[in-house]
Amino acid sequence: MAYAKPEQLDYGAPAGKSIYMEYIRRTEPFSMDSQHWHPYYEIYLLLEGRRTYFIKDAAHPVEAGDLILIGKHELHKSIQSGTGPHARLVMHFDEPMLQALPEADAQLLRSPFALATPLVRLPADEQRIVRSHAARIVQELRNRAPGCELVLRHALFDLLLLCARYAADHPQTADAAPPVTPTHGKVSEIVRYLNDHYAAPVQIHELAAQFYISPYYLSRMFKEITGFTIIDYVNLTRLKEAQRLLRETPLKITDIAGQVGFGNFSHFGKMFKAVTRMSARDYRRLHQGESG
Repeated sequence: MAYAKPEQLDYGAPAGKSIYMEYIRRTEPFSMDSQHWHPYYEIYLLLEGRRTYFIKDAAHPVEAGDLILIGKHELHKSIQSGTGPHARLVMHFDEPMLQALPEADAQLLRSPFALATPLVRLPADEQRIVRSHAARIVQELRNRAPGCELVLRHALFDLLLLCARYAADHPQTADAAPPVTPTHGKVSEIVRYLNDHYAAPVQIHELAAQFYISPYYLSRMFKEITGFTIIDYVNLTRLKEAQRLLRETPLKITDIAGQVGFGNFSHFGKMFKAVTRMSARDYRRLHQGESG
């Protein structure tokens, strides 16, 4: 079966110091095939189709009109769900953009990223407003008229404000989004365990026995629901923690590698560079202004 080439529009740079927006519509099945976290905020808006989005410690079924709010340095991945085309709009922005605002306004716009669940499913009236903003953004991405970034920035603020006001009017509790199925609940339980024990050696058969399931079933359902293999997830969690330690502490790089669970420093270096496209030493220089 032949699929049409995806329609893709974007503005800015994904790792830039301002805003970045990207619209993609695909007709073929697609799942993100790489690790993904970043030092800026992200709003993911599904415009068409269905997806599954894994973030933090749970997988969320996403429907057209839903928003996913992703904080800084949060591991996440979108996965194919069902068949048919899907279209989404992704919006990135960084902390300095919020810091340019009065502090009370900045705190208000940050508040949706502290929700108990990252998925926001607004009522019909608010969804119509969101779709109106999305249509305006896509039009600006196509036309690139003078003042394009002003329109994009204002639309982004409006979406954040809409989510912040809705969150304030509808407080969430820790059980705001119960697991979709018992299997999803079991995987979330395992993910939380791995998040707490990422530095320890991982043996699939021991992990399976601890959660009273077979190693084969554990591996299969973990990959199906999160999009990651267990080993990939643990290694990415270790690397994310290594990045934090490189940014925030003066620990030696060799000590950091061991502390996050890498027994082989050479393996740590290769994996770190594969994920970040730079060495741990260069990463520290970039974020701390000093060598490690």
